[in-house]
Amino acid sequence: MKIVRFDHLLASTALGLVLLISGQAANAQQPADQQTQIVVPLPDAPPPPTANDFSAGTNAPAAAQNAATPAAPAPAPVAAAPAPVTSAAADSAVSDKLRDIVTGKSLDRVLGRKADRAGVEAFYNARGFKPLWVANGAGGERAKSAIAYLAKADAVGLEPSDYPTPDFNAATSPDALAEAELKLTASALTFARQAQIGRVHYTRVSADIQFDLKAPEPADVLAKLAANDDAGKTLDSYNPPMAEFKALRAKLAELRSGKGVAAKAEEKAAPQVHVPEGKILKPGMKDVRVIALRKRLDVKGDKENQLYDDAVRDAVRTFQTVADLNADGNLGANTVKAMNGEKTEAAKGPSADPTDVILVNMERWRWYARDLGNPHVVVNIPNYQLTLFNDDKVYWNTKIVVGKPGKNTPLISAEMKFITVNPTWNVPPSIIEKEYLPALREDPQALDRIGLKLTQDADGTVHIAQPPGAGNALGRIRFNFPNKFLVYQHDTPDKHLFAKEERAFSHGCMRVQNPLTYGEKLLSLALPGEHYTEARLEKMFGGSEVNINFPKNIWVHLTYQTAFVDADGKLQLRKDIYGWDQRMIQILKGSERKVADLAVERAANSSSKPVKMPVGMYGGSSYSSGPSFFDMLFGGGRQVQQEPTYRPRGAMGRRAEDRRSVTR
Repeated sequence: MKIVRFDHLLASTALGLVLLISGQAANAQQPADQQTQIVVPLPDAPPPPTANDFSAGTNAPAAAQNAATPAAPAPAPVAAAPAPVTSAAADSAVSDKLRDIVTGKSLDRVLGRKADRAGVEAFYNARGFKPLWVANGAGGERAKSAIAYLAKADAVGLEPSDYPTPDFNAATSPDALAEAELKLTASALTFARQAQIGRVHYTRVSADIQFDLKAPEPADVLAKLAANDDAGKTLDSYNPPMAEFKALRAKLAELRSGKGVAAKAEEKAAPQVHVPEGKILKPGMKDVRVIALRKRLDVKGDKENQLYDDAVRDAVRTFQTVADLNADGNLGANTVKAMNGEKTEAAKGPSADPTDVILVNMERWRWYARDLGNPHVVVNIPNYQLTLFNDDKVYWNTKIVVGKPGKNTPLISAEMKFITVNPTWNVPPSIIEKEYLPALREDPQALDRIGLKLTQDADGTVHIAQPPGAGNALGRIRFNFPNKFLVYQHDTPDKHLFAKEERAFSHGCMRVQNPLTYGEKLLSLALPGEHYTEARLEKMFGGSEVNINFPKNIWVHLTYQTAFVDADGKLQLRKDIYGWDQRMIQILKGSERKVADLAVERAANSSSKPVKMPVGMYGGSSYSSGPSFFDMLFGGGRQVQQEPTYRPRGAMGRRAEDRRSVTR
């Protein structure tokens, strides 16, 4: 029997067992006297031979060099340990999983909006389903930037919980990474959309609001994010760029940090300047106490001025809002106590948290186009003010009268196309139906006394109009920006209304305090080479309409800014005259918030729907004068004077849209 012994022990017991089994199988096939015996090493045996042990001319084992019989079979190869998964392989596995989800039906679970699903599929398909957020088998820098920004969405007036983000550290498999990828994609798309057009769809607030909201295309949002690792900066770009929005954003941060108006009001509760008690002070009054009031509230201008003017009223109203008092702008006993650090009676009506007021105002700015136009006009309804901007700077402003509650001035953006001198007032169908026809039933001569003429078409449609003249309800000039609500800006004979602090008296149109100056300023920008002046416009007064067309339209934006930052950097708060703040706060704090960005059906605007009566019921009437019915409608009596009709040189006939135009 030949025995072959290994001088060096095998590397492991497992390998030895493999060799033992192999050797026994081989020996079984040989004659008994030639079987090879293999001795299995003990666990504490010396290490196996190295390559150097078998180099030429060295101590090779005698069995290997001189064996006369066939060598023992070679050991079976040892299975190699699995190679570590590379980051490239991991990302490839995530891509495969993304393909399965995006092209399958399970994408519906991640993205509820059809537009988002289509955009996501287009984006990922175009890049071969390469992840946007995952890099090297983990959340990349872009993901970290997006997650950090979304966690602080409240800084721009939104709610971080609306944009849930994944924990990439806990995603340890391709499936988990793919799910985390799409979760962050969904939140980024939701944020971009709501940052651009708002969380609250305007249709949920009022029927008197209309905007052409344009949500960003999902595929474009993702492409923009893919082009830059700073996802936070990219997401922030979807917020309104207007200076008004940015100023409110800064004030929101101040309030939340305790450095804002609320903190200052609290800080001044200790009376640094004591305001004496006394009778109620209102705008237009003079009183020595106003001096203390100006100093206490740091009102801009002459601190020794005893007149309770608009600046004082606005400062008082802002203080009242912050102090949770009835914000009427008058200096009453409760307001004086609050200023002097004394306890006051509970505020009347719902609490007006300045933070909430700022938030809903920021939300409304999202409804407007990112480019307001240059030049452009901004009307602030609750501030009763119109401002003309040029090169993003205030060019001119004036007081206005706006719609009374229930006959709200709408929120819109529209293009002013022309000015009409000596306008005809075509009464809106809604006023004809609800006011004039009932009045005619009571008094058939009512229209005659206020200089209105009624005509009826062959189909029964009733028209009521007032010709140009000094007593025309539109005054001497009208500023036209066609819109579905049929409102515009115009002159008015009722100049006394501009002396009032709250000027919500119209049927929706905006009456301008200084219309000739407004016309001059607009035309200096629209037609600078024509050199229009107030005097030139006044010379055009007469009995025929004259249109001055703009070569380039001027955007007009009707806004509802109950919170804004003035030129001195102070937060100003105004009365919620239409209740739109209250409605929006209710939506954002209630169960409706979950679906607030979805539009709701509204009844069609009926203000322009023709009024029809039985044919022949009305035949018309002649012009005359008298104050009674006019007093009831417009709050000021006057005589309507007839003037000789003449046609100034260059005058144009009424266009079709002029004949349709009406006032509210």
